[in-house]
Amino acid sequence: MGCEVSWFAALCDDDYEFLGVPDPILQSSWEHCRTIALAAEAGGYDNLLLPSGYAMGIDAAGFAAGIAPLLRRMRLLVAVRMGEMWAPQLARQLATLDQMLGGRLTVNIISSDLPGQKLESGPRYRRTLEIMSVLRDLLDGKPVDFHGDFVDVTLDPPRLRPKSGCPPFYFGGLSEPAREVAAQAADVFLMWPDTMGGVSAVIEDMRARATRYGRELRFGYRAHVIVRSTESEARAAARRLLSRLDTAAGEQIRRRSLDTTSAGNARQRELREEANSEGYAEPQLWTGIGRARSGAGAAIVGDPDQVLAKLRAYRALGMEAFILSGYPHQAEGDLFARHVLPKLEHGPLFPR
Repeated sequence: MGCEVSWFAALCDDDYEFLGVPDPILQSSWEHCRTIALAAEAGGYDNLLLPSGYAMGIDAAGFAAGIAPLLRRMRLLVAVRMGEMWAPQLARQLATLDQMLGGRLTVNIISSDLPGQKLESGPRYRRTLEIMSVLRDLLDGKPVDFHGDFVDVTLDPPRLRPKSGCPPFYFGGLSEPAREVAAQAADVFLMWPDTMGGVSAVIEDMRARATRYGRELRFGYRAHVIVRSTESEARAAARRLLSRLDTAAGEQIRRRSLDTTSAGNARQRELREEANSEGYAEPQLWTGIGRARSGAGAAIVGDPDQVLAKLRAYRALGMEAFILSGYPHQAEGDLFARHVLPKLEHGPLFPR
């Protein structure tokens, strides 16, 4: 069976030759991220994640609107933070992007603190669930009569709406409130890197939760990759990536994210602590990335056959989508596209 394989557009100042060492050439900009996006389309990727940040980089929705007319085939997975925009207006924005993409929009729902605002986990996820519910109805062309703690609206849907209905919602989070939101309202549950046992346990738990709501979830895996001709070359590339990292600089990079205290980030720290002296939590799963990055903090490292085997092992557990990245993003994306992607049976998870 096939899977969806996506690459990552480094919109959030997250592109390096040496991790944690800023390089003006790789800093997020329209020109740099456009180059990554067009290379990903040429390389055969099915989708492209456009991440959302505040202090770093450029805006995901703005970039999506700019790049959409330049793409002919690839989908976009646009990250949106719940609460940054009034839900009806967000629905119009997403419907516009979907039209520009010819129906190829997918949406990465983010539940985090907003810039300059702190909200406890419970209320924050209630806000997320309310907005997701309203968004789905409006994008499906349904009128809304919703009265919650964060969204209070009675409204007919706008004229502009996706022809195929609401784009798929990709959503992740390991906390109890996050898992419950995903079980009720997500289409794809996204996970950050974990061991095979860890992945299996989360999938089992999330399937059971979704079943209680009469729903089915699909599953995606967000990780970095380092692929080289031989395993020794791949491991050397991983060591080189960290060779100029200053510990204090790495900590500063991790802290600038809006979700540094999340359960998902806590699990990434645990993985680093459980790893061996070279940073491997299990064969081919290297946790060094997390020393200078919040969020997904591990890479699949190896030769093409090893990387392929690791992805197929995750696929056997139930993963149907992979969102991959590497440093520098254009160069590593090309290596994966040439040496691994042709061996994977892949295609869009939600053909439209």
